[in-house]
Amino acid sequence: MLTVAGLAKRHALASRPLFSDLALTIAAGEIVALVGESGIGKSTLLNCIAGLETPDSGSIRIGPQALDIVRLDEAARAVLRAHRIGFVFQAFHVLPTLSVAQNIAVPLLLCGVPLAEHAPRTQALLERVGLAGFADRWPASLSGGELQRVAIARALVHRPALILADEPTGNLDPRTADEVLALLLDRVREPRASALIVTHSQQVAQCCDRIVTLTADGLR
Repeated sequence: MLTVAGLAKRHALASRPLFSDLALTIAAGEIVALVGESGIGKSTLLNCIAGLETPDSGSIRIGPQALDIVRLDEAARAVLRAHRIGFVFQAFHVLPTLSVAQNIAVPLLLCGVPLAEHAPRTQALLERVGLAGFADRWPASLSGGELQRVAIARALVHRPALILADEPTGNLDPRTADEVLALLLDRVREPRASALIVTHSQQVAQCCDRIVTLTADGLR
């Protein structure tokens, strides 16, 4: 599902590369935890895989067609993201001018899913993340934990083949974190999707199939 080879990225303000010659393969149905010290480049790696940042070198191949997202133009990257990738951002990126339900449905619009399916899919995920009754609420009225749950629902609603999650339980209380983690794991394993989850939580990491550590010397 995901093959990263020879990946290198230098931060614009850094004297040394964030990472170089990275290699990583994630199979369909596999959930991998990505751990490492703060500032080592974990979020940048996720952004490169999603095509939100361009690496200095290397390839990132996604899906059975093994499309190399590095070599796609911006329009093609956007299409690939919309159809095959679900991204849970650490900073939420929930749109303030859209309701909770509208935020969650954005990927469905981008994928061309019929409008009749939007409400059932959105409502089902709201219930799964503990936000039943929040469909018409505005983001400004939500807590950080509630915004995190909206972001997770949005990343899952279009049933992506690859889920990238940056600290998906970082703003949640322990009980909600357990429920959201269970939802993420179920949504990956049911359709044999794949997931790469950046986390500082040992509990989250131990629930994954494999743990890889990003260091100054690469992945191990």
